[in-house]
Amino acid sequence: MKELRDRKVELFRQTNKDRARLLISCKDQPGIVAAVSNFLYEYGANIVQSDQYSIDPEGGLFFMRIEFILPDLKRQEEKLEEAFAAIGNQFRMDWRFAYAYDIKKMAIFVSREDHCLMELLWQWQAGDLVADIAVVISNHPDLGPTVEQFGIPFYHITVTKDAKNEAEQKQLKLLEEYEIDVSVLARYMQILSPTFISSQPERIINIHHSFLPAFVGAKPYERAYERGVKIIGATSHYVTDDLDEGPIIEQDVLRVNHNHNAEDLKRLGRSVERSVLARAVAWHLEDRVLIHKSKTVVFN
Repeated sequence: MKELRDRKVELFRQTNKDRARLLISCKDQPGIVAAVSNFLYEYGANIVQSDQYSIDPEGGLFFMRIEFILPDLKRQEEKLEEAFAAIGNQFRMDWRFAYAYDIKKMAIFVSREDHCLMELLWQWQAGDLVADIAVVISNHPDLGPTVEQFGIPFYHITVTKDAKNEAEQKQLKLLEEYEIDVSVLARYMQILSPTFISSQPERIINIHHSFLPAFVGAKPYERAYERGVKIIGATSHYVTDDLDEGPIIEQDVLRVNHNHNAEDLKRLGRSVERSVLARAVAWHLEDRVLIHKSKTVVFN
């Protein structure tokens, strides 16, 4: 089954061999769009999508994402970046090129619930999630046979209160071994240590089964039921040291009423959780998310 995964990754790579994205953030000022567009035109690139956003047009911050196609792109990578540095310096930009054929390697962390994991695997299998899902790591063995059907390695690492640090060291070793670019917590019911989080800054994505900032932490559905909420939701965000307070990528809600008990809320919430997480992960993989302080700009 490993051949299936390898073939899919190679197909993604070939399909995107001439496609790249340019991500920019800087102080807003005249001439940015013209300079960037003209630069790509002179290189023979065809811009297929361009998005920009200014927090405050009068001297505020400016964010931009341009997706373009350039024939024989891989051969021109270094030259392209060296040439663009002059524009970056002129406008004092934070900028980077992201090459679509450089498929991001992803690790999925999961516990026992499978709905978010399966949504990611189904979308990956269908070609809607362009990633190399290199490994799935779990603190329970239950989902191993399911994951291995997709040709993806599965590792069971038990996490206990007394041996949490040891377990995380094993996990971090796997992330290094598989050269992971982004980790996704698909209902992984463990709180990560600051050491673990610092190993992948702004590259760990979580799904919280609540419409944050409401009901941070454990058992949000039970607490939502006790409060008699009329709307439940889910939030996907980057993980920081502050529990469930990282920059939000995507959210969605579902209307409920007094007839629904706590178990109903959990059941209904699963569909929201999996779609919210899948969208957030896809946008990260496609370099559509720019982080500014505690917020995100999402060009979706």
